[in-house]
Amino acid sequence: MQPRANEAIDSDMTDESAEIFDDLYLGLRAGGALRKQRRGEALTTEEQEALGRWQRLSPWRKAAAVGGFAIGTFGIGFTLGGLVFGRWRRAS
Repeated sequence: MQPRANEAIDSDMTDESAEIFDDLYLGLRAGGALRKQRRGEALTTEEQEALGRWQRLSPWRKAAAVGGFAIGTFGIGFTLGGLVFGRWRRAS
């Protein structure tokens, strides 16, 4: 059985998108650990591991995770703002 021509591309795309979500989650966990560390609280083993993994992450993957979070947050805010303020504007 011959593999499809774009099978490798499809599986790479799936892996990359999953990695971006993993990096985003890792960044959120590391951010929480950094906040605790700044306040002088003791970190759990899990938080220390997340912080270490985030620090070892390459700069472009950090940028992709932070950028994805920013774009997603902006998109949600823009959509909800349009729904809420759009209705108010029409009601006036």
